Amino acid sequence: MIVLVIVGWLVLGYNGLVRLVNQTKEAWADIDVQLKRRYDLIPNLVEAVKGYAAHESGVFEKVTQARANALNAQGPAEKGKAEDALSGALKSVFAVAEAYPQLRAVESFTSLQTELSDTENKIQAARRFYNGNVRDLNIKIETFPSNIIAGIFKFAKQEFFQLEEGSVAKEPVAVKF
Repeated sequence: MIVLVIVGWLVLGYNGLVRLVNQTKEAWADIDVQLKRRYDLIPNLVEAVKGYAAHESGVFEKVTQARANALNAQGPAEKGKAEDALSGALKSVFAVAEAYPQLRAVESFTSLQTELSDTENKIQAARRFYNGNVRDLNIKIETFPSNIIAGIFKFAKQEFFQLEEGSVAKEPVAVKF
């Protein structure tokens, strides 16, 4: 009887940890989808601004490099740093765009602004969802008695997807003029 209780406890505990791990992976996939959408919008935005401010090539190169770094970043910590840099570079593009009132009147540019703003909000929501799942998983891994099962089956704590302290990317990229 005691063996059955122990086996049942192990099965329930293991399955609970597996569920949390899979929810965390799913939440990370949601972040990836939104980041991909953001990465796909950036070249169009750069091209729209480039037509009006061709002499600002340094800004465009910075955005292109930051986008490439963000695409290649692996894991929440590295991805967070790359996203900080990309958000800062995007703010530079919008600062350049502010100097060109005729650009702000172009429908494709305003449409890109709206899409990017919407994407930034979705990234923020996905980040909160992911971090909530990571929190729940990490608590389960650290608390007794589930920490015993986590140790036996080598469940590892996950990293939060955070932005650097003092980062310009603490707020969504401002896209309204």
